[in-house]
Amino acid sequence: MRLAIIAVGRLKDGPERELCERYRERALQLGRGLGFTGPEIVEIAEGKGRRSDERKREEAAAILGKLQPGLLIALDERGRSLGSEAFAAKIAAGRDGGTAAASLVIGGADGLAEEIRDRADITLAFGALTIPHQLVRVLALEQLYRAMTIVAGHPYHRA
Repeated sequence: MRLAIIAVGRLKDGPERELCERYRERALQLGRGLGFTGPEIVEIAEGKGRRSDERKREEAAAILGKLQPGLLIALDERGRSLGSEAFAAKIAAGRDGGTAAASLVIGGADGLAEEIRDRADITLAFGALTIPHQLVRVLALEQLYRAMTIVAGHPYHRA
């Protein structure tokens, strides 16, 4: 199963990028033996519209253009919470069911357009708090890595 994070905005050099790369590398290494490739990071330009809804529509069109057929996971504060084990089970079930790809989608500063949330197979929240989209990317990559450790049966997945 090919894993991708499709995120609005470019992550600049700094601690967030370093953390993202650390967890991405860990997931890449561990995932190879488990039937996963990636996670690939796809950055989408922020919308240029004057209003929030215009920007979100532009971003949604760009996101939809980058999606691979498969599982669509929208990361949105209005989503439901899943524990790490349940998240890992969803990813593993997709892989085991022959799903070719899983895309985790992160909106920009205005959030995700309703059409992306409506199309998503799963809409997840990393809690009820509003979290900056740069940090959501770090959390998404960390949870993908953690999912790999759970699928692999590593005893340290709770670390």
